[in-house]
Amino acid sequence: MTIDRKTREPKSAGRTCPICGDPTDANYQPFCSRRCADIDLSRWLKGTYAIPGGRADADEDGDDAQAAQGTHDDQREGRHEDE
Repeated sequence: MTIDRKTREPKSAGRTCPICGDPTDANYQPFCSRRCADIDLSRWLKGTYAIPGGRADADEDGDDAQAAQGTHDDQREGRHEDE
């Protein structure tokens, strides 16, 4: 394990910070400092990082999206439920 010259705290050997490339600090793994950890968090919160996903259905329970929008066949033909 190596010692950081600035803070005199131990750093993990062999692993590098994904933000700046410096050796990681055991206190902030997988980052080297609080600053890099905050930069990463900020990127997640701003939406810079995104996890790709498929098309989302308008209705979360998996039913047809048209049913959720109220476009049933009866409504398109002008018929109402009270007829």
